Amino acid sequence: QVQLVESGGGLVQAGDSLRLSCAASGRTFIGYSMGWFRQAPGKEREFVAAINWSGGSTYYADSVKGRFTISRDNTKNTVYLQMSSLKPQDTAVYYCVAALRFTTIPTMTQETPGYWGQGTQVTVSS
Repeated sequence: QVQLVESGGGLVQAGDSLRLSCAASGRTFIGYSMGWFRQAPGKEREFVAAINWSGGSTYYADSVKGRFTISRDNTKNTVYLQMSSLKPQDTAVYYCVAALRFTTIPTMTQETPGYWGQGTQVTVSS
């Protein structure tokens, strides 16, 4: 089992920056690729970003490319999502995920083998 706890969400204005954190516990963190998803009110959950076990490979949704950066610190069992130039359409609950295979993260669902956090709310006002 892997437990994921997100933090860092909040209310910001358009153009601001925010950094989300996801602390992992349980099984060996370094063995897992990590990612972020988000779900806006009335919309389906969507992929945001992914990072492999070493941090050497990353992948982003087109909607956040160039504005968001995913990173990880394996000594702290934590993955981060640095968000800049935030827009009102970035408003959502952001979820951290963990999976053994990097390539599975962008298409993860609740039925895909892996783990999900409980989410943290990000609200961007215009």
